[in-house]
Amino acid sequence: MKNNKSYSSVSSGITQLCRAKAGEITPQMMIVAKSEKRDAGFIRTETAAGRIVIPANVNHKNLIPIGIGKSLFTKINANIGNSSLSSCAGKEIAKLNTAVKYGADTVMDLSTGGNVPEIRRQIILNSKVPIGTVPIYEVVSRIKDPALISAELILDVIREQAEQGVDYMTVHAGLLHRHVPMAMKRLLKIVSRGGALLAMWMEKHNKENPFYENFDKILEICVKHDVTLSLGDGLRPGCLADASDEAQFAELETLGELVKRSRAAGVQAMVEGPGHIPLNEIEMNMKKEDEICDGAPFYILGPVVTDCAPGYDHISSAIGAALGAYHGAAMLCYVTPKEHLGLPNEEDVRNGVIAYKIAAHSADVGLKKPEARKRDDEISKARMEFDWNKQFELALDPDRAREFREDALREQNENGNHSSSGDNKFCTMCGPDFCSMRISGKLSGH
Repeated sequence: MKNNKSYSSVSSGITQLCRAKAGEITPQMMIVAKSEKRDAGFIRTETAAGRIVIPANVNHKNLIPIGIGKSLFTKINANIGNSSLSSCAGKEIAKLNTAVKYGADTVMDLSTGGNVPEIRRQIILNSKVPIGTVPIYEVVSRIKDPALISAELILDVIREQAEQGVDYMTVHAGLLHRHVPMAMKRLLKIVSRGGALLAMWMEKHNKENPFYENFDKILEICVKHDVTLSLGDGLRPGCLADASDEAQFAELETLGELVKRSRAAGVQAMVEGPGHIPLNEIEMNMKKEDEICDGAPFYILGPVVTDCAPGYDHISSAIGAALGAYHGAAMLCYVTPKEHLGLPNEEDVRNGVIAYKIAAHSADVGLKKPEARKRDDEISKARMEFDWNKQFELALDPDRAREFREDALREQNENGNHSSSGDNKFCTMCGPDFCSMRISGKLSGH
C-alpha cells in the first residue's frame, strides 16, 4: 500500500479485502472455502464485496482463518479477560482453551485489569482462532482517568495491538457527540463500557469522539497489518425499554458511513449490534443493519429477549441469537450465566459457548446451509440404534451428554434396577418397557 491517505489503489495492499478486489484467491480464502463447503471463487467475490470478512492479522502466525458472513455458517465469539478485581493470565488461558474446546470460532480479550499487554500476548500465542480486542479498555487501564484519553494514546494502543497480532478490534467510532443527548432519554442510558467512557470524555471536553475524528489514522494502522474493524455499537440498548430507539439507529447510520470508509481504505469491516431487543423487533433490526451497512457482516450480542432472567441470560440471549442469525446475523457474541452479575469463570464460559453453538446451529439448519442438518440426522440415526458412543461423539457437548448418561446408569444400578433383558437399548427416563423407539423398532409397518 502506498504511503498516502487517498487509498485510491486498494489492490496494492496486503489485506484480504485488497487482494480479493485484485482478483486473488488467497490461502486464507482457500481454507475458508474448504471449511464452509463453498467454492473458493465465491469466498473471494463475497470478500471483495465486503459481505465476508476474514480476520487474519499478518502477525498472528498460528492462526487458522475463518470467514464471517451471513452466507457462511453462523460463527460464535466468546469473551474472556480479566478485570481490575481479578487479574490472572493462567485463568484467562484456561478460559481460552475451554472456549475453543467447546466450539468458539473467535475469542475476544476484554481485559481491563493489570498486565493487559502480557495477557493478550499469551492469548494470541496460544490461540489458533482469531482474537479480538476493545482498545479503549487498554487506553483507560493505562491512564486510570478517562478524562485523560488522547488521540495519541488511542493510536499507540491500536498500533501496539496490531503489531502483537490482534485480528479484529472493536472501535466505538460511531457514537458521536450529538448522539449523547438521545441516550440520556433512556431508562438505562449507555450500557456499553466503551460508549459510556467516550460519552463522558466528549461531554467533559465538548469535543467530538476521538475515534471518529482519527478514523483515517486508525485505518492506516489496520491496512498495514490486516486488522479487521468491528465497528462497535456504543449505544446498543441495555434493556427492552430502550430497544430500537433514535439513539441506536442514529449511531447505526454513522456505522454505515464508517463501513464505506473502511472498504475504500482496503480495511475489512463488520458491524456490532444490539443488545436487548424484544423478539418481535429482531427481524427488523437485522434487515435495517443489512440495508444501512451495505451487507457488512452483523455481529450481535445476544440479543437478550427478556430483562428478568439474571443467572439465565445465556438462555434468554440464545433465544434472540438464534432468531437474529436466522434473519441475517453473521456472528453471535455469547452471553454467559454471569451476565449482569459478575466476571464469568471457566464453567460459565463453557455454558455460554454451548448455548450459542445451539443457537448458531439451529439458525444454520433453518437456513438450509450446506450439510447443516447432517449432524442432526446422524445423531437421530444413532439414537434409533441406541448407539450411545456415536450420540456422544455427535453431541455439541459430548462431555455433558456422557456425564448425564453415566450418572443415570449409576443411579439405576445403585437402586438395583437392572435391565431384565441385559441390554442398554433404553434410558432411565422410560426404561425398557416404555421406550417408544424400542417398541416402534419392532413394528413391521403393516
